[in-house]
Amino acid sequence: MAERENRRDRREREEAPEFADRLVAINRVSKTVKGGKRFGFAALVVVGDQKGRVGFGKGKAKEVPEAIRKATEQAKRQMIRVPLKEGRTLHHDIEGRHGAGRVVMRTAPQGTGIIAGGPMRAVFEMLGIQDVVAKSIGSQNPYNMIRATLDGLKLEASPRSVAQRRGKKVADILKKDEPAAEAAEA
Repeated sequence: MAERENRRDRREREEAPEFADRLVAINRVSKTVKGGKRFGFAALVVVGDQKGRVGFGKGKAKEVPEAIRKATEQAKRQMIRVPLKEGRTLHHDIEGRHGAGRVVMRTAPQGTGIIAGGPMRAVFEMLGIQDVVAKSIGSQNPYNMIRATLDGLKLEASPRSVAQRRGKKVADILKKDEPAAEAAEA
């Protein structure tokens, strides 16, 4: 009896975080067969909790709603966590690549908003970023743009994680180079 309650509690906890999703692209695809063409749909969806977790998924099906459902399920399974500065922007400038797609993402002061192209904008909105300046260079394919964006976001490191990795305090990491500043004054 207690085991069944534990399973139910665990399932409720897993379903508890409410995710927002954004349909980025829907594409009609066809397969040529002996009797003609069979049409289907491919969907690209970005899912996030708007608190630092985001993922993307793609799904194919004969009907649009089924393709979107499949893509959403895959996106929820492939989520990554990204540390955010003050819960609104990136800690540092980053660059991501995938195939011929390259994206540059820069941290921005408060009130800047999301300055980014379509698929990248969806990723930032689902992630919960409010201030960022981003530029897509190369491929305009939405799949490659999203993959390049997530590739860059995986490289994002918070000062806390860097300090922990180096075995130092956060204050030591954030402190400016004092010897370099003194040399510039002399």
